[in-house]
Amino acid sequence: MIHDELHKLEKLVHQASKKLLHLTEENDQLKSRLTEMEGELGKKEQEIEHFKNKIKISNIVDNRPENSGDSAEMSELINNYIQEIDHLITYLSE
Repeated sequence: MIHDELHKLEKLVHQASKKLLHLTEENDQLKSRLTEMEGELGKKEQEIEHFKNKIKISNIVDNRPENSGDSAEMSELINNYIQEIDHLITYLSE
């Protein structure tokens, strides 16, 4: 009788340890995935900020009052700055 009870308890302990191992592995996988997703989210947030800044600069150029022919020159200069910033962001992201 006691032997049967011990055998049942050993079986339960074995099942519980297998379940614990499985849950531990699953937890590690989920933590790894969470870290990946947080990294991707950070990159996307940087891209959004970059595009917001681009839009702000474009709006400044578009809303600038026109004074003779220097408007096109100013637009080109700002576009060159934007392109240079884009290159720097790409370089720093690598």
